[in-house]
Amino acid sequence: MRFSILTLFPEMFAPVLDGSILGRARERGVIETRLIQIRDFALDKHNRVDDAPFGGGPGMVLKPDVLERAVHATRSACPGRVIWLTPQGRRFGQDEAVRLSLEPHVILVCGHYEGADERWVAQSVDEELSIGDFILTGGELPAMLILDAVARLVPGVLGDEESAQAESFSQGLLDHPHYTRPARWPTLSGEVVSAPSVLLSGNHGAVAAWRRRQSLLRTLIRRPELLTRVAWSRQERRLIEELAKDLEAMDVTDEPSEGGGFENTHDGMKRS
Repeated sequence: MRFSILTLFPEMFAPVLDGSILGRARERGVIETRLIQIRDFALDKHNRVDDAPFGGGPGMVLKPDVLERAVHATRSACPGRVIWLTPQGRRFGQDEAVRLSLEPHVILVCGHYEGADERWVAQSVDEELSIGDFILTGGELPAMLILDAVARLVPGVLGDEESAQAESFSQGLLDHPHYTRPARWPTLSGEVVSAPSVLLSGNHGAVAAWRRRQSLLRTLIRRPELLTRVAWSRQERRLIEELAKDLEAMDVTDEPSEGGGFENTHDGMKRS
């Protein structure tokens, strides 16, 4: 899979592209990335990419002709889907990451200043995406986030292909809690905290059931709106209703405050 990133600051991407999982995937040729300097497509001697907005007002606007040449050159080398990164776009989420991971070539265009001339957006952009309801100084950080989220879904990028399928949002839910050695952890405060016994039982069916229950429970507490986006089976709806009743009985409406929590019982439901 190929990613092309059109940006005014390509130097920002080196730590992301060269390090860790993405760096190894690039070395193996599983993904290909190209950084394209938008300024290279300006024709004047000052390599100007922006100008004052028509009608007045603060800030500058990226010029449509410069952006058009940059996108055209990128698409001519390899046809791809052009994504304009803007706070006005549709919210990026795991569904979008999965969808884009099936594209052979994703072209991410990083905005700056007050945005881009709307004529270019209408002419050249396939879709607009946002990573949240806040303003950044440019589209480079959103591009890095989208690149990472999409690339890790490409077969061969992760060492364990099941890892991406079991994470938060992959099944429409938040991920279950995770534990590792030591099974009994003596903290610096002197308290000994144990991992849930079911995870040490060797009973794979019981472990799977516990993880599913914990995933539903965590989603119900932290992100209940996610539960409305999935078509649940009758058994799962019954379990969700039972968990909701248990939480209501314990008066749990949010994450436990500092100093509180759920004890590591078999089902994780006992409030400490």
